[in-house]
Amino acid sequence: MGSVLYIVSTPIGNLEDITFRAVRVLKEVDLIACEDTRTTRKLLTRYGINKPLTSYHEHNEVGKALELVSLLAEGKSIALVSDAGTPTVSDPGFRVVKLASEAGINIVPVPGPSAVLSALSVSGLPTSNFSFFGFPPRTKKQLISFLEDIKSYPGTLVFYESPKRVVKTLEAMTEALGDRGASISREITKIHEERLRGAITEVTAQLKDRKEIKGEITLVIEGNTSPGEEFSAQDVDRLLIELKNEGLTLKGAVEEISTKTSYPKSKTYKRALIVWKDS
Repeated sequence: MGSVLYIVSTPIGNLEDITFRAVRVLKEVDLIACEDTRTTRKLLTRYGINKPLTSYHEHNEVGKALELVSLLAEGKSIALVSDAGTPTVSDPGFRVVKLASEAGINIVPVPGPSAVLSALSVSGLPTSNFSFFGFPPRTKKQLISFLEDIKSYPGTLVFYESPKRVVKTLEAMTEALGDRGASISREITKIHEERLRGAITEVTAQLKDRKEIKGEITLVIEGNTSPGEEFSAQDVDRLLIELKNEGLTLKGAVEEISTKTSYPKSKTYKRALIVWKDS
């Protein structure tokens, strides 16, 4: 096969969701780099593939990337896989792809399952324009700030989230984005696959009623369907000065502007600090 780095997508749950091409490539390469050798070995055993494995994960990614590129430079062919889905998408792989590219190595995608596209396709929300944001920030302050920065985006929003944090994240979304449409996909392609649809508050209430939430979760959230007037920083400064002169507090002015415009609340607050100090 020569010096080629294959980025091979693997099933996200159901082992039948692997492509014929992926099976062929995995049988033909010299080495398979994977996150967890035990997980990948189960897949390989299912399809009668017997190839050497090497672990490539977030804790050894820097050093292992150099090692893999050295092997590629020697003419070896390597398949990079993650535990599930497409490598490098919220998974390790970026560094070896970057180094291989810089070294002039041929990099070939072998597409397949994706939790992002699977959840989006069954969400019932618009699919012509969407953005994937991976795992959102963990702390409440950072999460709210992050959500306020993207609340004016008109496309559908897609996130990954852990079962332990999903309720708090959804509550923060209601606070920062409003009660938009949502589709929650849990355990995609697995035995206990489930979908919850409705307003964010509705799916949040369903999850809060459960004693325990298990499994991998993909959140699909409706974009801003009525973005309203676009405001520049100068427009916001002008409004802040007007509201201050009317007697509103800094907090009150920020709340009013964030409610009536699409300008991010966190940025409005930062500009208000300057306005209240200088005027």
